[in-house]
Amino acid sequence: MSSTATIAQERPVRWDHPLDPEMLQRDISWLLAQPPFAYLNPDVFKANGSLETILKHDARLVRYEPGDIVVREGDYGSSAFIVLRGSVRAFLVSLWEKQTQPVPSTDIWGALQQFVRSKFANQKRSDQGSGNRRSRGRDVESHPKHTPVQSVSVVEGKNRIFLQDINAILNDYQSESLGVGNIFGEMAAITRTPHRFSVIADAPTVVLEIRWQGLRLLRRDTGFRTYLDERYRSTGLETHLRETPLLRFLDDETIQKVVAVTKLESFGEMEWFAEFKDTKSKEVCSIIESEPTIAMEGTPANDLYLIRAGFARVSFQHGSGHRTTAYLGRGQMFGLEEISHSFLNPGSQPLPFQSSLRALGFVDFLRIPREAALKLLLPKVRRSELPSTIENLRYDAGGRVVPDATRMIPESNIETPLIEFLVDQRIINGKQSMLIDLDRCTGCDECVKACASTHDGTPRFIRNGPQYGPLMFAHACMHCVDPVCMIGCPTGAIHRNSDTGIISINPETCIGCKTCSESCPYENIVMIQVTDKQGRAAVDRNTNLPILQASKCDLCQNHSTGPACQNACPHQALYRVNTSDSSTLQSWLLRRTA
Repeated sequence: MSSTATIAQERPVRWDHPLDPEMLQRDISWLLAQPPFAYLNPDVFKANGSLETILKHDARLVRYEPGDIVVREGDYGSSAFIVLRGSVRAFLVSLWEKQTQPVPSTDIWGALQQFVRSKFANQKRSDQGSGNRRSRGRDVESHPKHTPVQSVSVVEGKNRIFLQDINAILNDYQSESLGVGNIFGEMAAITRTPHRFSVIADAPTVVLEIRWQGLRLLRRDTGFRTYLDERYRSTGLETHLRETPLLRFLDDETIQKVVAVTKLESFGEMEWFAEFKDTKSKEVCSIIESEPTIAMEGTPANDLYLIRAGFARVSFQHGSGHRTTAYLGRGQMFGLEEISHSFLNPGSQPLPFQSSLRALGFVDFLRIPREAALKLLLPKVRRSELPSTIENLRYDAGGRVVPDATRMIPESNIETPLIEFLVDQRIINGKQSMLIDLDRCTGCDECVKACASTHDGTPRFIRNGPQYGPLMFAHACMHCVDPVCMIGCPTGAIHRNSDTGIISINPETCIGCKTCSESCPYENIVMIQVTDKQGRAAVDRNTNLPILQASKCDLCQNHSTGPACQNACPHQALYRVNTSDSSTLQSWLLRRTA
């Protein structure tokens, strides 16, 4: 045993942190008698505790009044909701412009603005009562046509947003009623993506909230999993079509016709990190060939693909290997160039796909048939927004058009090898990737020192990582589009801020199980030994082994001046870049070389 002072403690376990510590046994007994739980096979859950245990620790009852917003479009979701009493309305169109809280600014004016915002928020929290455990406090939500309530109440430190004139909103906006037994929010929880629509209580309502940890266990029951999968494949089509900018002029009748023929499909595994770790050391060509093929170059372009979640690689055959030209994420399309060519040139020979589309880990997409795209979608799209006609087509000996993917390479300042590097390393998953310009960096380590001084002496990143030329992508949390580190966390300690998307670890509920650290594909989460306020290292009372806790970059979100590492760099060599968006990355590259 080390000479360092230690303190013996009980090792925390998964069941120490229920979602609702005050959940009553009578509530659980009542829930077990209600659908869908009454129909589940209790034997399925014995390996992970009983069904009763799952409900006790991963669920809570929440009461809502008319006008209360249960989930809001654009917020990240981590729970599913089942209506037990009353009813809610799911709005199929946006009710407001989502104001996303920015990453803390590093300039004086930005810091001052954030201080004022945080000061006001703290006053709201301290001025209000604690309320009932079964209901959340109300906050104000401005609406473009209606006057918001001028009062705020806060419960359990969390605001509830309230819309005053719910009846007027119901009259003005298209919505779907969800009554007893209906489930919603599960798609956002399962895919770790923002909610696609808002849900507002239109009557006194009781819902059961089930956080992702419990939802994952409940999916082990075949009937429950089938029910969720059917919901997942049937409820999001219309919403996704409506929120696609290119299709914004579609009327309701056209939307319904497109929904009727559109298929929702997925490729790959949601828990893709294990396969990625096994394959990332292989040759690029073999990696690409092992990726599930969604559409193959040279085959008829019979469908238009619209990405809903995840990422896909666009590539074409080049010599004996493949050349990557782009990566597509949520909201982007594949096949639009080929189908638009036919639309803009009536009577012309249909084009085959000029490149291939492959799933990167996991990708979820809509598949719209070619004829539906030609007859229903493209006539409603502005000509100026369609791709240009492909000129100088090549034909084979049989007179058929053959792919020429070199024409399909988008105009970009991002060179192909860099695109392939970002894709193969899955850095395209990063919303806040730490990028170090080695042409500027002197290795002074001021960034690491600043991080350590901000976080109790322990830095949250390593100034090392994958490198492309003078660009280093440091081992720091990227606050991913798809944070697979969150999948297995048994307590919800690692979570994403619903507004900012920043991923944090709650030290109060982290049990040191290492699941997030082992799941992170980028080795950006490390385990450190827990210490008390006196600096004594915590050890297990029974085994005398160290008690660990997960640690990672949190973007200094609680500091008004922004990320300490970036502020401390004397040579402006350290940046945070959204590498999931090629246009954002391209803009940064242009500024770097200007």
